[in-house]
Amino acid sequence: MTKKNFPVVVFCFSVITGCGQSDKVPQQERESKFAASGQWANYGNDPGGMRYSPAKQVNSGNVKDLKPAWTYQSGELKTYEGTGIASKAAFEATPLMVGGILYFCTPTNRVIAIDAATGKERWVFDPKVNLKGDYSEVTSRGVSKWINSDRKPGDESYMRIFAATIDGRLIALEASTGKPIPSFGKGGVIDLKEGVGEIQVTSPPAVINDIIVIGSTMGDNGRFDYPPGVVRAYDARTGILKWSWDPIPRKPTDEGFNTWIGEKAQKTGAANAWAPISADLANDLVFVPTSCPSPDYYGGERKGQNLYANSIVAIKASTGKVIWHFQTVHHDIWDYDIAAQPVLLDISRNGEKIPAVAVLTKMGHIFVLNRKTGQHLFPVEERKVPASDVPGEEAAMTQPFPAQLPALGLQNVSEDSAWGPTPELLQIAKERISRHSHQGVFTPPSLKGSLITPGNVGGMNWSGASVDPERNVLVTNTNRIAALITLFPKTANTRQSVNKALPRAEVAPQEGTPYIMSREYLFIIEAGEFIMQTKPPWGTLAAVDLTTGKLKWERPLGMMMNPEKYPDAAKWGSINFGGAITTAGGLIFIASSMDGFIRAFNTDNGEMLWQAMLPAGGQATPMTYELNGKQYVVIAAGGHGKLGTKLGDYIVAYSL
Repeated sequence: MTKKNFPVVVFCFSVITGCGQSDKVPQQERESKFAASGQWANYGNDPGGMRYSPAKQVNSGNVKDLKPAWTYQSGELKTYEGTGIASKAAFEATPLMVGGILYFCTPTNRVIAIDAATGKERWVFDPKVNLKGDYSEVTSRGVSKWINSDRKPGDESYMRIFAATIDGRLIALEASTGKPIPSFGKGGVIDLKEGVGEIQVTSPPAVINDIIVIGSTMGDNGRFDYPPGVVRAYDARTGILKWSWDPIPRKPTDEGFNTWIGEKAQKTGAANAWAPISADLANDLVFVPTSCPSPDYYGGERKGQNLYANSIVAIKASTGKVIWHFQTVHHDIWDYDIAAQPVLLDISRNGEKIPAVAVLTKMGHIFVLNRKTGQHLFPVEERKVPASDVPGEEAAMTQPFPAQLPALGLQNVSEDSAWGPTPELLQIAKERISRHSHQGVFTPPSLKGSLITPGNVGGMNWSGASVDPERNVLVTNTNRIAALITLFPKTANTRQSVNKALPRAEVAPQEGTPYIMSREYLFIIEAGEFIMQTKPPWGTLAAVDLTTGKLKWERPLGMMMNPEKYPDAAKWGSINFGGAITTAGGLIFIASSMDGFIRAFNTDNGEMLWQAMLPAGGQATPMTYELNGKQYVVIAAGGHGKLGTKLGDYIVAYSL
């Protein structure tokens, strides 16, 4: 923004913190004021990712009257031209709103500031990412802000915007101008690839006091020895590295070292944290959700439990010391990353409020733990799971299951689960299912081909969850689609043969292992139409009562088939990416489905109260804020290349 806009910013910040003196307000108090004043100051609104707003001007009684307030276009589609990245691009960003300005990033990491009342562009920063790079994803889910307590509200250096890029950089920008901060890193930039290797970042960094904590993204199944999935913390003022933590123990003295067995085990890569990291300001903790070690579907080179992969890890932010951890999957061979941001909330027990963290997983399992101690607040039990029959593999004998909280998503599949809109297509689905193995959530990959549910799409994916603290309800959306995983012993021409036999499958070399992997899903394309092969619903929105631990309600979410041809399509739901938010007005806002609508639901009973067609796919989590006495609901509508929804470059705002 230019200097002529400074009075607006000074006014907005003065409402929050007061002007004229340095801002020595503790971050926890400042964040509470941001939320109370109707702003959306973090990716999940609060640093703990509840995605809840106290705004209630828009409520269950008047939400039907929401209309478009303004629309902004970033020009991102022009950026894609001539690069070939459109098929990988997804506009998944959730903007921040601080001081009357929205801050967000495009899939190619352009950072943009626009006026929150009008959508008018203030500034654009282009990091000039190499768009011909070999990226596994072309997306960015958001930016983060940091307040400099040594400066006064309204100073140019008062607030910084931190953005991380798909080519592995962390960039600090002046919030008022969009210019890089010269005193941070090297001219405002830290090269996150230094000392690590080729990594990407697709989630916003966590900010806790004066520390920036960041994970990374990398490919899944190309090879055994991907870069290490280190989590690093940097000084927010200077960019100096404060600490780093590798989820894979590399030295015999490291805790968990003996859970990685094999001559090459310590050369394993990944187990990275690609989902957003949550911050507990009061307790100086960050909660790191880690992923599967590389590669996803064969673990014979890394036998054992594989700590700290697939774990929620509480780390002391000021020192980098691990305080506690809980592993949601032992020896992952299913791509069961913790993809959702951990949600920090309070659980009431016997009149006492217990600080908790909710962990949502691709398996559809929800775990809720005391965030100071790691103690389970709802019972969890280890259950026996199937053994692997793949030579060289040793699957874990047991896995943790929630014993009280519901399991969401497609948990089992059989011939009785088969679906098709015609008798012929139903028979094809039955025959396909009958040819492959399925023994529940932890069915191991096999040479015959294994049907894995919920599979790597979820269950719950990066869409995550929202918690309404007034109603004590957790809201999440789920996918219900089975994956088909097959391993092929390597020969000189195995990959070419598999590619030829399975032209629509994802085929990966898993270099450093004896097997090539193919991944398909239980759907077919028939006459240009996307046909699922398991019974609907294929996507749902669900609410869990956090007092009882019971499922409160669950509804189909969206449509993915033509309702003119299939009158019941609205009852069948849709594959979905992009999360939900909740508000004090008793509302849930979510888009995410393949049909292009954003919708509002009643939090108490799941009734749909409003919907509006977006100009492009809404595979992003919305946000809401209040400004000048008006509540806005805002979403990025830019589509998803891999999902095949309509691409665009819109930010759309609605109000009464």
